Amino acid sequence: MALHLIKLCVGADRTEDLEGWIDARRHAAAAERRPFEQLHQTRMFPKRSGEILDGGSLFWVIRGQVRARQPILDLRQVVDAEGISRCHIVLQPALVLTRPQPRRAFQGWRYLDAADAPDDLASGDDTDELPADLRYELAVLGLM
Repeated sequence: MALHLIKLCVGADRTEDLEGWIDARRHAAAAERRPFEQLHQTRMFPKRSGEILDGGSLFWVIRGQVRARQPILDLRQVVDAEGISRCHIVLQPALVLTRPQPRRAFQGWRYLDAADAPDDLASGDDTDELPADLRYELAVLGLM
């Protein structure tokens, strides 16, 4: 069973914001004629990396709800310009929308067991046709 990571998506109000940031990075890479790779940098390297690389995803908390995930392709230990060790989480660029799940704020990332992870929103799901903001509000009210 895969182990996942969960992290707050600071500055995003909707999943569309996160998609926009990914697209902006993709376009910047194309403009610079370099290969595009979706990276997220964190301070700490996960000690349980083997379990994460066995099919894990990074789940994003947006406005107090888990709303999307990105499969993790690799974890790389890097050293930044100041000589500080960091972790690059290499992600599949496409977002997978999930059923909203409430989550309190926290700092950094946390491990998320597969049993506790929200289900993906299936295409063709009745809620898939609702606007993202309406899905969020219904979830906050406990109606979804």
